[in-house]
Amino acid sequence: MTHRLRLPLVLLLGLGAILAWDASGWDLRLAQAMGGPEGFALKDSFWLSVVLHDWAKKACVALALAFVLGIVWPWGPLRAMNRAERVWLVLTMLACTLTISTIKQFSQTSCPWDLSLFGGVANYVSHWQWGIADGGSGRCFPAGHASSALAFLPLVWVMHARSHNPRSAAWVGACIVVAGLVLGLVQQWRGAHFMSHTLWTLWLCSLVSALSWHCIGQRLRPHRQPSGQAVNAN
Repeated sequence: MTHRLRLPLVLLLGLGAILAWDASGWDLRLAQAMGGPEGFALKDSFWLSVVLHDWAKKACVALALAFVLGIVWPWGPLRAMNRAERVWLVLTMLACTLTISTIKQFSQTSCPWDLSLFGGVANYVSHWQWGIADGGSGRCFPAGHASSALAFLPLVWVMHARSHNPRSAAWVGACIVVAGLVLGLVQQWRGAHFMSHTLWTLWLCSLVSALSWHCIGQRLRPHRQPSGQAVNAN
């Protein structure tokens, strides 16, 4: 199977898996396993609310700013990219973040801790039922905190194209996905999100990264140079 066919197939399989999860009803079951009518016991946990939410978010923002500075002063894996690729990387990371935040602004889905099932005032309404208010504050779908890590997925594409060892790109991708899922689970335990919110953030960031790479990113790679001519990565 060619690479061009493999990628759409992976995205379609991922979409199918998320749709199956949505239809399973496990969103609510998992939330009920972590909270009850009295709310979520770990909502204000120091390790979850401060370390793995506040501090983790600040760490992701700091890393993103380091990538912005890396456009001019490349470091680490950025040294192997030309300036156009570094600009593409930062802009695509921003596009991933804006995609999630824009959808959230229009979503009327409230967070689990806002539901009457967990001591709040809202009714449970599927995020598929657009236009139906659940009585809560809404703006909870998809998962914003998970996107703090998953927005770095574009790095995998340019690393795979530039690296002589594709496994390094695969490892970076795995670390980004694991970090995103951990941040999503943190919010799940706190009652801030359902699991589907995190899964949709993962899929949407993957989709934005793939489309951006195939439409723009791969065109920024330098053409093969004649023997003896070096490519300027800066």
